[in-house]
Amino acid sequence: MADMNVDVLVIGAGPTGLGAAKRLNQINGPSWLLVDSAEKAGGLAGTDTTPEGFLYDVGGHVIFSHYKYFDDCIEEALPKEDDWFTHQRISYVRYKGLWVPYPFQNNISMLPKEDQVRCMNGLIDAALECRVANTKPKDFDEWILRNCGEGVADIFMRPYNYKVWAVPTTKMQCQWLGERVAAPNLKLVTENVVLNKVAGNWGPNATFKFPARDGTGGIWIAVANTLPKEKTRYGQKGTVEKVDADKKIVTLADGTTVQYGKLVSTMNVDQLVERMGNQELVSLSKGLFYSSTHVIGVGIRGERPERIGDKCWLYFPEDNCPFYRATIFSNYSPYNQPEAGKKLPTLYLANGQKAESTDAKEGPYWSIMLEVSESSMKPVDQEKILEQCIQGLINTEMIKPEDEIVSTYHRRFNHGYPTPSLEREGVLKDLLPKLLDQGIYSRGRFGSWRYEVGNQDHSFMLGVEAVDNIVNGAVELTLNYPDFVNSRKNEERRLAQSFAFGALPSHSK
Repeated sequence: MADMNVDVLVIGAGPTGLGAAKRLNQINGPSWLLVDSAEKAGGLAGTDTTPEGFLYDVGGHVIFSHYKYFDDCIEEALPKEDDWFTHQRISYVRYKGLWVPYPFQNNISMLPKEDQVRCMNGLIDAALECRVANTKPKDFDEWILRNCGEGVADIFMRPYNYKVWAVPTTKMQCQWLGERVAAPNLKLVTENVVLNKVAGNWGPNATFKFPARDGTGGIWIAVANTLPKEKTRYGQKGTVEKVDADKKIVTLADGTTVQYGKLVSTMNVDQLVERMGNQELVSLSKGLFYSSTHVIGVGIRGERPERIGDKCWLYFPEDNCPFYRATIFSNYSPYNQPEAGKKLPTLYLANGQKAESTDAKEGPYWSIMLEVSESSMKPVDQEKILEQCIQGLINTEMIKPEDEIVSTYHRRFNHGYPTPSLEREGVLKDLLPKLLDQGIYSRGRFGSWRYEVGNQDHSFMLGVEAVDNIVNGAVELTLNYPDFVNSRKNEERRLAQSFAFGALPSHSK
């Protein structure tokens, strides 16, 4: 006999788990419980604060939405106008000491002349070859060559994507691309080169919202606060030790057992099947690949330099720095760093030398957040990566050798990016249905392992749609039709809708 009994158990209080819980709470039919091993909600969309008062998200997150239901839930959690800042995306690629507007492949007019020629030759060759190609690209590398040509591939796409994914582009498939990578328009690129013009913003997040306080993690804590506290368990009380799929019982770290009808798991699916002890599924999950992510934060005393200006995030394809992306986190909100009047000592200068004085002094302060990928193919020296990143900031002229470092942050996330590997689809088409046959909905960035629907809005809706499938059999569009949901504003669901559902339908597995 289990200690607790619910219709739906939700594992994980990141965006996906909160989406599931929010929908269950709205429907107000099936009984439910939300558990998470962390002490607070947020998951991979959380935010940390350093002892000095600098905030850093778990990687580069911004709010851009494809769904009205997601908008409703976020606005309910943070309803006031001053809860948010809205920013224009100002994004560049650092190449040969230049700031090339993003996307790089649309702005080769900004490159040195010899690189312009190399890129244009490649684009023309690619356009000609595409006219006679009668097969789809076999991998991401072939997609790059067909769309961008050899020049852009060698200068930017290959080195940058290796730094992001920590695997070569030849080991990745290309079904995930969609909104994620801009295919260049040859006529537009040619026009911009001839006229020396810059291409405008591209992509789903040309403008974005960011919370005024508490970083991205503050959004999800606010969403969690709209749920009944008696239906949530955090920390040891919410840590899953074992999943008995046959008996439909989950054992938590404090010894509590929970009987469930359906399980919505947002755990990393490879770790879920280990806790199930199902060796067939464990073997199957070995075919899924991921990279780890190091998030590095550097807090600096002084006014934000003019050369940094109002830049948001920046891309680094070259090997003069270990990071692939830098976010000027202090530009997102004045509350992401300490007030200027706060006195902090200098830890050391950017060049590693001691400061003349270690006395605490006032600011102002600004900050940079960096991301570094790691895999077996791209190892990282954990002891040296912070020092290497600061040197990389000097190499790329983001900071100066004499800048005063007042705070540093380093955290490694073992599961950082779910790799769209060549093997991924074969594994997921087998693994996810086998879990579903046992009443387990594995969803989320690492639950369903689909990077193309791994943003915060997608992740949230994966949870919402899983619940709708449990309750009334509705199709999970985000999971099964990523291109469809990414091509439109999805307005079918609204938070204000009312429901009259009872317990789970009797025909459910």
